[in-house]
Amino acid sequence: MEDRLYHKCGVFGVYGKELEVAQLTYFGLHALQHRGQDSSGISVSNSKEIITRKRYGLVAQVYTKQDFKELKGFIAIGHNRYSTSGGTNGSHIQPVTSRHNLLSLAHNGNLPITKPVEDFLSSKKIPTHGLNDSELMHRLIQHYMLKGMAVEKAIEKSFPLFTGSFCFLAMTKTKLIAIRDSYGIRPLSIGKLNNGYIVSSETCAIDVIDGKFVRDVIPGEMVVIDSRGIKSYQLAKSNLKLDIFEFVYFSRRDSMLLGKRVHEVRKNLGVQLAKEYKIKADVVIPVPESAISASIGYAMKSGIPLDFGLVKNRYIGRTFILPKQRLRNHGVRIKLNPIGDVVKDKRVIVIDDSIVRGTTMKRLVDMFRNRGAKEVHVLSSCPPIVFPDFYGIATPSQKELIASSKTVSQIKKFINADSLHYLSYKGLIKATGLPEGVFCTSCFTGNYPIDIGEHAKEIIKP
Repeated sequence: MEDRLYHKCGVFGVYGKELEVAQLTYFGLHALQHRGQDSSGISVSNSKEIITRKRYGLVAQVYTKQDFKELKGFIAIGHNRYSTSGGTNGSHIQPVTSRHNLLSLAHNGNLPITKPVEDFLSSKKIPTHGLNDSELMHRLIQHYMLKGMAVEKAIEKSFPLFTGSFCFLAMTKTKLIAIRDSYGIRPLSIGKLNNGYIVSSETCAIDVIDGKFVRDVIPGEMVVIDSRGIKSYQLAKSNLKLDIFEFVYFSRRDSMLLGKRVHEVRKNLGVQLAKEYKIKADVVIPVPESAISASIGYAMKSGIPLDFGLVKNRYIGRTFILPKQRLRNHGVRIKLNPIGDVVKDKRVIVIDDSIVRGTTMKRLVDMFRNRGAKEVHVLSSCPPIVFPDFYGIATPSQKELIASSKTVSQIKKFINADSLHYLSYKGLIKATGLPEGVFCTSCFTGNYPIDIGEHAKEIIKP
C-alpha cells in the first residue's frame, strides 16, 4: 500500500421523475472520486426493473454512452469504491445487487464485526462464503424482503445486527433509502433539486449538480424517499462521533461538515500549527492537495510566504499497484516533483495532512535536499497516527504506523528532517471549533466508540 490513508468509498443517490438521474449520479460520483478510485457503479430503477452498470476504473473511464442509453429511470444510486474488503474480486464492485432484482445497495464504511449477520444468514441456509460486509448487509435485508416485508421494515429488522460504520443507500424499484449508523462515523447529506431529492456522502457533490443542501442524515436515522415525498424513521438513538479525519484529510475542501466549511477548518489547523511551532524559514510548501488549506493558514499566521513548490501529476494512480519495491520508490517522484527554483538555498517548511508510514515524507525531504534546500522542516496538520482504523479507512496494521513504534525524535531522524512537529491533539480539536465529544478520534487515542470485536487483540496501547 502507498503511504497514505484511503477511504473505502463514497455514495450518491437521486430521486426525481423529471430528472436525468443516471447522468446526475455520474456527475455526483465524479465529485466524490477522491473517496474511492478502484471501481464505480450506478443502479437505476424505472419502476419495473433495476438496471446496474459497474466496472473497474475511475468514474470518467467506467461508463459509456450506451450505458446511459440503458440507465433510464427515476431513481439512481452510485458508488465509488476503494478495494480493501474482498480484494480485487470483480463481484465485490458496488452497488450490490442479486438475481432477485429487489434491492440495490451502496455502502460507505466497514463492519469490523460480521458474525451476527453471518450466523443469522447461515441459520436460514443462506450462503455467506466469500461475501464482504456490504454483501452480507444486502443479503440480510433481501432475506426479509423475499418474505414479503416492505424494505423499511426489512432494514429496521436488520439494523441491530449491523455492528460498525455503515452509511448506505438502498434502492428498490420505487424507493430510495438512506441509512446512517447511530454514531454517524461517516457523513451523509440530503439535498433538493427541483422536485427531486439527492443523497450524498459530501455536500460538494450536491453543489456540483446545482442542488440545494437541506440537512444531514441524523445518526441512527433511516430516510425513505418515494412518490409521497420524504419520511424519517429514527432506528437508534443518535450518538454523533464523526470521524475527525473527514476534516483533516478525506472530505473535499468545498464540502460542509457539521456546519463548518472544510477549507476553513483546515486553514485553522495551519493557524494552530503556527501558534504551536514558530520556525525561522523562507518558504512554506504544501503537499498537494489536502495540505493546501492548512499551509495557507500557517503562512498567514507565521508571515512566511507560501509557494507551491511541489507539482502533483493528477493522472497517476496509487503507487502501490507498481509490482516491485524499486518501482514503488519511484512512485513518489512520478506523482510529486519539487520545483528547484522555489527551494534552492532556502529554509523550507513542508506541510502534510498526516504521516502514516513515513516513507513518502522521507523521499520528499530527500528530494528537497537534492534540489538545493538548506533546511527542511516538516509539519503535520494532525497528531501522530498511533492506532489503525476499523470504520472505513484503509490504514496499515498498527506495527506499520511509524508513530506507534517511534518517538517524534526518531521519526525526524528517519525522514531526515531538520525538525518535525505534529499538531497537538488539543490544537486539532480547537481548530474545528466543535466539542471533542462529537468526534471519533480513535487513530490518535485508541478509543473506539463502536465495538471492534476480535480486532481489539491487535491493538497495543502505550
